[in-house]
Amino acid sequence: MSSKPVPTGLTVHNKSRVLDIEFNDGASFSIPFELLRVYSPSAEVMGHGPGQEVLQVGKREVGIAGIEPVGNYAVQPTFSDGHNTGIFTWEYLYKLGSQKDALWATYMDRLHASGFEGDSGRETGVSLTGPSTHQHGGGGCGSGCKH
Repeated sequence: MSSKPVPTGLTVHNKSRVLDIEFNDGASFSIPFELLRVYSPSAEVMGHGPGQEVLQVGKREVGIAGIEPVGNYAVQPTFSDGHNTGIFTWEYLYKLGSQKDALWATYMDRLHASGFEGDSGRETGVSLTGPSTHQHGGGGCGSGCKH
């Protein structure tokens, strides 16, 4: 893409739990809330640098309780689990939509590598317990960073 994507439409569908977004280049995507949540561009999810990503589990039923514009470049959703620190730029939403299948496969691979069978890691109420392939040295973001 030679220019930055600009949305021409954005619709939150709470019943089907998808965000529909259309862009000025004609592209349109339906992005599941769960994918938005597990790939939230926040320190809580992405960590504070490469290799510090925190696997999100139990997000199958996550909803969007609200969504606010951030300037003319992004939106900030509040998810039903209380997470509200991810700022989703138009470029990032375009990436999530255009790479949805690959990102979903990567997410499922990470769940399986953490010991979840099938899609059990997506179920509401599950958590990472015991040994994990992603250790975060003393609590990661829970060690005092602000979200």
